[in-house]
Amino acid sequence: MRENVAVVVVTYHSDQVLPGLLDSLEPAMAGLSWQLTIADNSADPGALAALRRMAPTARIVDLGRNAGYAAGINAAVAASGAYTAILVLNPDIRLAPRCGPELLAVLRRTGAGIAVPRLERADGSAIASLRREPTLLRALGDAVLGGHRAGRLAVGELVLGDEAYRSESRADWASGAAMLISAECWRRCGPWDETFFLYAEETEFALRARDAGLATVLAPAARAVHLEGESKRSPRLWTLLTLNRIRLYRRRHRLGAVLAYWAAVLLREAIRAARGNPASRAAVAALLRPSRLREAPGPPAG
Repeated sequence: MRENVAVVVVTYHSDQVLPGLLDSLEPAMAGLSWQLTIADNSADPGALAALRRMAPTARIVDLGRNAGYAAGINAAVAASGAYTAILVLNPDIRLAPRCGPELLAVLRRTGAGIAVPRLERADGSAIASLRREPTLLRALGDAVLGGHRAGRLAVGELVLGDEAYRSESRADWASGAAMLISAECWRRCGPWDETFFLYAEETEFALRARDAGLATVLAPAARAVHLEGESKRSPRLWTLLTLNRIRLYRRRHRLGAVLAYWAAVLLREAIRAARGNPASRAAVAALLRPSRLREAPGPPAG
């Protein structure tokens, strides 16, 4: 069967970072048949015109509003031509040469539903991009020990340790900044859940795929640089990320477990807030307001 990869990117005023991704695509996808589709959330004619100049051969989907990351992915996939796999990319990703073929080889060899590259920072240091399923005990581990210490002890959500990133490791989910999804996985588990405007959408999709027997696997020879966003520094984005953790957990568990998980997440953010973290202070305030825990598909305020 001839492989044909739909490369999908969601943009939102991404003109500063997108050119680097576009420059990396050709060497990254060497030997593969692929087409690029970009879904733009900017709702700005000027931004859309700039996008068309930057990527003249790409299919451009104008969502006409800031509809969110999951909605952008779904729209881009729907507008793509025939495909055997879908490569989802953030605009601030830079793919290493032959990243695409490496991802595809692991996807086919393992029978996984999702293959992800080894993510690195611009300075070459590794990013811990693999995750365990959110559970109450892991939330407590993250709260009491801190995310990295809990991850090193395998009692937190983060998967840490060099060995996990040197082999074709399986994880419950992984960063959605760069992931190759098989057409079969998309057929059985897609589209992405658009009620998550930003954050937790890749978690929900990967857990749904895992429940269907379609694993997420790291392809260690596939490399990509992720410039990373501002979620850990921005109070409004960290608040949205934190609230979406609760919303996702609520989808999969009974009320008693959800209340306990909420308390564990609140404890974690309260500890960080007491140490002077402004993003966690904003998250604590939101966690203590029941109205903020309802489904909120719109963009974060501010």
